[in-house]
Amino acid sequence: MTSEPEQQIGVGTQDAFQRLWTPHRMAYIQGENKPTGPGADDGCPFCTIPEKSDEDGLIIARGQHVYAVLNLYPYTSGHLMSVPFRHVADYTELGAAETAELAEFTKAAMVALRAASGAHGFNIGMNQGSVAGAGIAAHLHQHVVPRWGGDTNFMPVVATTRVLPQLLADTRQLLADVWPLS
Repeated sequence: MTSEPEQQIGVGTQDAFQRLWTPHRMAYIQGENKPTGPGADDGCPFCTIPEKSDEDGLIIARGQHVYAVLNLYPYTSGHLMSVPFRHVADYTELGAAETAELAEFTKAAMVALRAASGAHGFNIGMNQGSVAGAGIAAHLHQHVVPRWGGDTNFMPVVATTRVLPQLLADTRQLLADVWPLS
């Protein structure tokens, strides 16, 4: 029996598991939801997200100065961000109450992610400015990325692809249910 060469099926045609797709990444690459300028009125998604319902905005919890939201373009399941309501670009622009609540939300995120998904560790950080890798440099946000032992598998290394085993809406609900701050 001779094997036939793999047939390349056209874009949009179902081909079982012959191809890996991450179509949500193209929206990010093309600049979807990126502000048109530095101001809060320039289409900043971090300013418009709090105007939505928690479910529609993927908001996990709201505080007085800060809210926690799932990343729409996550690196791993549960990748969330602590975001000040106030439109500021630089960490040094936060007031004392904002800084304290941002820290508390980061701690709460760790507790919730451990409870919901059994995360073994975390990457936590802020990219300050576009040259430092901030996708939305005009509005400060701190990433909390859960990690698990052995999660560096062949997919991100060889295929430059992340496998997210859960829909964002389902992840949001799991984390909201175990969020430790009320």
